[in-house]
Amino acid sequence: MLELRLRPQARMHKDESEHSHSAMKKQTPPEKMTATTYVGIDVAKATLQVHLNGHQIEFNNNSKGHAQLTKKLAQLTRPHVICEATGGYERPVVAAFHQAKILVSVLNPAQTLAAAKAQGIRAKSDCCDAEALTDYGQRYQPQPTVPVPPELREMTELALWLQQLIDHRAVAKTQAEHHDNAFVRQQHQELLAHYQGQIKAVEEEIKKRIQSQQEFQQRLDCLAEIHGVGFRTALMMLIRMPELGQINRGAAAALAGLAPWTRDSGTMKGKRGIGGGRAQVRPVLYMSALSASRCNPVLAPFYAALKKRNKPSKVALTAVMRKLVIYMNHKLKVLATTPPAQETKTPTKPKKDLAN
Repeated sequence: MLELRLRPQARMHKDESEHSHSAMKKQTPPEKMTATTYVGIDVAKATLQVHLNGHQIEFNNNSKGHAQLTKKLAQLTRPHVICEATGGYERPVVAAFHQAKILVSVLNPAQTLAAAKAQGIRAKSDCCDAEALTDYGQRYQPQPTVPVPPELREMTELALWLQQLIDHRAVAKTQAEHHDNAFVRQQHQELLAHYQGQIKAVEEEIKKRIQSQQEFQQRLDCLAEIHGVGFRTALMMLIRMPELGQINRGAAAALAGLAPWTRDSGTMKGKRGIGGGRAQVRPVLYMSALSASRCNPVLAPFYAALKKRNKPSKVALTAVMRKLVIYMNHKLKVLATTPPAQETKTPTKPKKDLAN
């Protein structure tokens, strides 16, 4: 009886949607009709553990292994590699995939770990991770990672090295305050001078390379116009958040980890707080927010108004940081849509512009 009742419904559904299904078939591109083969790869320092069509294969994580792997993947139908960011060990093989025109998605390990736990997977090994990555690709079909131009990749390495030098100098300064021995203090002074020289050399190298990249130079100058934003802040924001100018204001705040997330449950109304996003940009924005809260003609009154409402200093500065990143995104979006002849025009309403 159950089967007899279901069959008319199935026929009715087929009759009603026959026209729409035929239309969809006509509109479906040929490449979409071909199934994608997702390949999970667990990247280690020396090896690449590949899960391919239910089998585990291991390759060396070197140029020879990359060539062997890309050759094997090229034989598949629409291969799409899924791997995790592993602190740099994945970059050479990802570059090899891009050169071979093979789609690859480099994922945040926290996302794949959460997906595995949601399925009750607790085992941890290279083989298990590779299989879990394949399953992740089949379930969620992540967007491919866009290849980074060589000049931007070199700029990124220089900018990150500059940030490391600045961090090391800060540590050395703190340590130098707690030594009574004259020889040790002298060593610290020499170390600080060494760091200062390296920082200056790296900044000069970055500025020299920027001169040959007109678009990057324009974006950098655009951000540096904002009161409270200097060269280093503008540089690190473009390196850490290259999406600026291409996303909406909410996405920009969330990407920087400055969106106030709700924490409500039933009758409980939790306190909003920030979190997630790219933690590397927040220290940079924090220092700019400190400066902007004093000298920016728009953000300084905004900060003062928050303090007048008895907001804690850190809460008020976080709000300033959010305003800053949203305005950075807005300025770069305007820059991308403004004809070159109008880029140097004076703003019509300078009082509402954070840069004036």
